[in-house]
Amino acid sequence: MAKYVELTNDNFEATVAEGVTMVDFWAPWCGPCRMIAPVIEELAEDFDGKATIAKVNTDEQQDLAVKYGIRSIPAILFFKDGEVVDQMVGAASKDAFAEKINAQL
Repeated sequence: MAKYVELTNDNFEATVAEGVTMVDFWAPWCGPCRMIAPVIEELAEDFDGKATIAKVNTDEQQDLAVKYGIRSIPAILFFKDGEVVDQMVGAASKDAFAEKINAQL
């Protein structure tokens, strides 16, 4: 069973450097973030071996949130080979996230 990757300052760059990565910037107190959490887990399973699904806890990793200009959460950034290629803000459907990932594969 595939699981999303928890990102920190230590592993962020290495994780997004190659291939397609979807990064969910979230916080434990954020209602919409908790709402999409099961969707993020499903996507990690669906895209296992094709794309990396990751999460950044903005309370614990404030430097990353600042670096990527995260002003409201959930904020989802899509990386391809280390570059931000797309982004979404707010809760969305599993299909909407999957469509963005597939567009980069």
